[in-house]
Amino acid sequence: MREIVLDTETTGFEPEQGDRIVEIGAVELFNHVPTGKTYHQYINPERAMPQEAFEVHGLGDDFLRDKPVFADIAQAFVDFIGDAKLVIHNAAFDMKFLNAELSWVKRAPIPFDRAVDTLAIARRKFPGSPASLDALCRRFGIDNSSRTLHGALLDSEILAEVYLELIGGKQPDFALNVSQDKSGAGEGAVEWRPKPRPAPLPSRLSENEKAAHAAFVEKLGDAAFWKRL
Repeated sequence: MREIVLDTETTGFEPEQGDRIVEIGAVELFNHVPTGKTYHQYINPERAMPQEAFEVHGLGDDFLRDKPVFADIAQAFVDFIGDAKLVIHNAAFDMKFLNAELSWVKRAPIPFDRAVDTLAIARRKFPGSPASLDALCRRFGIDNSSRTLHGALLDSEILAEVYLELIGGKQPDFALNVSQDKSGAGEGAVEWRPKPRPAPLPSRLSENEKAAHAAFVEKLGDAAFWKRL
């Protein structure tokens, strides 16, 4: 199972009002394990950066001026995510920006049902508790000390750790023997899944141990728990 943990930085809150994506960061997981493959791209928004947004992520006009526009990186981005599930914190925000950018370059939108919203998962799992990325890092003991400003790739890497904790730890499905395709698509991967043993394991109790246990149970009388089994 291939998943992409994804984050964006933008010029504001509303693409319909002219706000644009300025950074995309993404981390690949395969069977809930990071593969080491990432995607990171700064993007020229073709507009001025509002001061409020600059204070969040530190990406200014001078830095972004020579970066590619979204139309130039759209194919590489689409190729990287493929048809994987997208793990996003507050998915509605990032998805509306991604689909706006894709629509402006005449590309098909990403279906919203491909998004796994970690904010929604956290709110269900810890109702009434803070569910920001920083709050979840504190809850799970994840080091986010390098997160002085928002950055899409760093936030994706942190979110990948948070996501694995939210779904029950780093090996939630006991898939301990997975052959991974490091090229990223996972083609040809063989998944291990637990199944019943073809024959029960032989008892490791010796005859002396069995006799000692039987004698112990006999001393307990008719009320012994073992006599009810």
